[in-house]
Amino acid sequence: MLPFLARRLIVAVLVALAVSAVAFGLMFVSGDPAVVLAGQAGRAQDVELIRQAYGLDRPIVIQFFSWLGKALRGDFGTSLYFNLPVASIVGERLPVTLLLGSAAFLLAMIVSVPLGIVASLKPGGALDRAALLLAVLGQAIPSFWLGLILIVVFGVWYGLVPISGTETWQGYILPVIVLSYYAMPALMRLTRAGMIDVLGADYIRTARAKGLARLRILLVHALRNAVLPLVSLAAVQFGMMLSGSIVIESVFAINGLGRLAWESLLRSDLPVVQAIILILSLIYVTLTTVADLINAWLDPRLRSA
Repeated sequence: MLPFLARRLIVAVLVALAVSAVAFGLMFVSGDPAVVLAGQAGRAQDVELIRQAYGLDRPIVIQFFSWLGKALRGDFGTSLYFNLPVASIVGERLPVTLLLGSAAFLLAMIVSVPLGIVASLKPGGALDRAALLLAVLGQAIPSFWLGLILIVVFGVWYGLVPISGTETWQGYILPVIVLSYYAMPALMRLTRAGMIDVLGADYIRTARAKGLARLRILLVHALRNAVLPLVSLAAVQFGMMLSGSIVIESVFAINGLGRLAWESLLRSDLPVVQAIILILSLIYVTLTTVADLINAWLDPRLRSA
């Protein structure tokens, strides 16, 4: 297990370094950062002063490791728009996105996994067809359209829940439903496919011949092996919920990290964009690494892969 853990951690560190390099490179996407900061009315002397003040006159490699060292200490620089530390701005918005993504992920797992298990018991049956219909609709309906429909029906027509903001817990209901509905089809279909394959295996037939309870066969023997690909997909989906919440946060006017990223792009506030990309990417790398470790714990054969 230790060699496997070491390999996965090395891969995670290398990916994190690559992501940090990409995030750092965003500063130079629009050209010379000193010219951008000086603005259209900036003179050559102003550009040179800005270049010296921000250390942009140093070699690019030195700039990268200096920025990376500060980022590891939580110093992402100063926002060009708010003129405040980027860490404080991101720190205010990050908990909202984490809460939204975690609640949506939990709801998606609670609905999709049992639905996939039930659908696998009788392939082609009524429940299986209903589950597949839900999966098709989930993949076909755009999340922003579903969010607008739910706002009109449950927020405007019936007034059951708030249509924007997260001042109360009720404000999370519609965003969580929309965000979780996006992930349900893939999770449900993978659970269904895995359970169908496992339920046809020889050891499952042996367990049935021994007279084991059906529920025990499903949850103890079948689900343990069927869940292996689901763990990896769940980690990816959770990461996508966090990084892809920009649409949901915009539709429901939620002041989270996704909305901040969109606003910062419009304002060309690159230090904030850098920090958001780096943080979400590191969360994504961490989730996939943890998923690999869980799969190795569930299936010892993966440790020697």
